[in-house]
Amino acid sequence: MATSQHVDENGHDDGYTKDGTVDLKGNPILRSKTGGWKACSFIVVYEVFERMAYYGISSNLVIYLTEKLHQGTVKSSNNVTNWMGTIWMTPILGAYFADAFLGRYWTFLIACGIYFLGMSLLTLAVSIHGLKPSPCANPTATDCKKASTLQLAVFFGALYTLAVGTGGTKPNISTIGADQFDEFHPKEKSQKLSFFNWWMFSIFLGTLFANTVLVYIQDNVGWSLGYGLPTLGLAISIMIFLAGSAFYRHKKPRGSPFSRMARVIIAALRKWNVQVPSDPKELYELDLGEYTKNGKVRIDSTPTLRFLNKACIKVDTTDPWMLCSVTQVEETKQMLRMIPILVATFIPSTMIAQINTLFVKQGTTLKRNIGNFSIPPASLGAFVTISLLVSVVLYDRFFMKLAKRLTKNPRGINILQRMGIGMAFHIVIMLVASFVERHRLSVARDHGLVESGKQLPLSIFILLPQFILMGTADAFLEVAKIEFFYDQAPEGMKSLGTSYSMTSLGVGNFISSFLLSTVSDITKKHGSHRGWILNNLNASHLDYYYAFFAILNLLNFIFFLFVSKFYVYKAEVSDSLAVLRQELEIGSKHRVTNSQEVSTNTHFNGST
Repeated sequence: MATSQHVDENGHDDGYTKDGTVDLKGNPILRSKTGGWKACSFIVVYEVFERMAYYGISSNLVIYLTEKLHQGTVKSSNNVTNWMGTIWMTPILGAYFADAFLGRYWTFLIACGIYFLGMSLLTLAVSIHGLKPSPCANPTATDCKKASTLQLAVFFGALYTLAVGTGGTKPNISTIGADQFDEFHPKEKSQKLSFFNWWMFSIFLGTLFANTVLVYIQDNVGWSLGYGLPTLGLAISIMIFLAGSAFYRHKKPRGSPFSRMARVIIAALRKWNVQVPSDPKELYELDLGEYTKNGKVRIDSTPTLRFLNKACIKVDTTDPWMLCSVTQVEETKQMLRMIPILVATFIPSTMIAQINTLFVKQGTTLKRNIGNFSIPPASLGAFVTISLLVSVVLYDRFFMKLAKRLTKNPRGINILQRMGIGMAFHIVIMLVASFVERHRLSVARDHGLVESGKQLPLSIFILLPQFILMGTADAFLEVAKIEFFYDQAPEGMKSLGTSYSMTSLGVGNFISSFLLSTVSDITKKHGSHRGWILNNLNASHLDYYYAFFAILNLLNFIFFLFVSKFYVYKAEVSDSLAVLRQELEIGSKHRVTNSQEVSTNTHFNGST
């Protein structure tokens, strides 16, 4: 029996992990020698260097496209958001291969190789003379020589090779980190509550370096060194990850989550006219032993999305496209229940896309000198990072402790409440950005700089409020988003669940491209001005555009309140921890007898 890996003959804990994790050879592993913060230290340090590499490219990309490839405001911004949209959408494929075939560890390593190849090609594209356009005295001028087809093919080919690589690393590295904490051990489960906070801390520590040091090097020293250092950083991050391999816990791939979900939906449709029995015990389910021996949890039937229960109505066949287990149906329900919440995160993700595009372009029009030092516009992104780092620490050390006393919830506030606070911040951010831009345009008019588009006698630091508030919003929304989609995904679909949070960012970037092009075209053709978004920002109306975003965020916030009201949590931590402590105190025989009840309490505790 697999329970022998978990308890000795007297029913005591034997030190092995109980969540189905194994070593690379598939053998059970001792909790004391693997996982926990010891393993996560390598993963967190990896993320610092990898984020430095990624943001070393993305933060200043709009400036390279404008000044070196001589592209206009809308085209350069859309090229950035389309690429970043792809970056955040490819994790769906990475999650698929990890969950269905290779496992998270090997999928991650293969993707790292592709990622490094893309970074290397990109460094060559900005370094070799024949692969980049000739310099231009005034990069924004219309008579600058455009990049050739070959130059564009190499540059964007490298960018999208990089995107394929990140598709395999992004959904798996955070999931590998979360897998290092045993869900069935109270101490490790409580440690896991802080993991995603510190995970985000490591991400933005690397981002801070990229937005300050690397961006300065790119603007003032050269793009070859500015892209070469991120490539080196990525190589270091991969070596750090490999160094911790002996300490990692692994979960075996459990087959394609898409296939399992498709079987449920098709089986339900094929039996659409069959009546669901009133007694859930009459539905098809595997024996409890099939789950316990593999470290899995059986899930009882729930009344939500009742139509899908038709998939587990017993019929005279074992065809998996006609008959599914109750647990399989409930896993599919869990993934589908999260989709309305996912949709509600698209608009905030669209706002995040402005950091590396229009916010940076605004900075190019403002006074940036402090003595002889010129601040790169993209460096303002560092204030998003600083704000997030401070906010995460304050949240974890003070806000959460205060909220715990008031709510008696180990998280302080539940995940959706934290997301909602972040969404409210986005409304404020775009209102602030609109008023700041309105002031910038008034200064341009007062100094007669509208038509010339020249730099204004106004400090770049007037943009600080919108950057700082964005970091605070991320501390609530982005941290909670990653935690929510990982926590609420069923055990065999964690990578796919994690990819939901990245899909949100991908869709947000594509929405940004769509809105920018659409609003630009409509306001040029039908507006009373020449357009809201022009190459000359002094003659544009970004204040109107940002006000439009504020309204969009308000409508989205109302939608989020509506869908979150009806969301049923898979588990509420305050109860699941208590259940786990109780479960670990009882003997193995009693555990097997009551495991179905524990599963029900743990996985469907109602909505808070």
